[in-house]
Amino acid sequence: MKKIIFAFVCLTLVFNSLAFAGVDSKKAEFVGGTLKDKYFPNQKKNVAGLLKTDDEKMLNFVYRLGAEEKVYAIPYDQILDIEYGQKAGRRVGAAIATAILLSPVGLFLLFSKKRKHFVTIGYKDEEGKEQVAVFELGKGIVRTTLPILKARSGKEITYQDEEARKSGKGTD
Repeated sequence: MKKIIFAFVCLTLVFNSLAFAGVDSKKAEFVGGTLKDKYFPNQKKNVAGLLKTDDEKMLNFVYRLGAEEKVYAIPYDQILDIEYGQKAGRRVGAAIATAILLSPVGLFLLFSKKRKHFVTIGYKDEEGKEQVAVFELGKGIVRTTLPILKARSGKEITYQDEEARKSGKGTD
């Protein structure tokens, strides 16, 4: 019986880490937007990739569809607005699994939060139509990506709340 419980707990931990894993700290995910079907056909989940800011004229999201590498490019001079926000959630699954393994110590995980970082970019496409793209940023690229977007687009960043402003500007 102990082996079954141990196996169940191990599977719960593995599933929990995979199911609730956020974006890798140096990567980004395309979450949604008006051109989702054009760039990401038949994709039900977020699309992982790299948000590249090294081109002075274009913001490039490099991703893979099957074996093919593709690029979703947004010209900086066509950006209309940029909004940054966060979503915080409790680590309930990890707390329960740890509590089972380590007794009440795991309950302290309920007090920790996991933050997801989102940037929404409004822009005009090559036909002059207004479009929007929403990306989830890894925590390791937030503080570098936002100032680059601001500098290259010439647009101020709108922060959803004070917590987002602190995080986006690197102040705690």
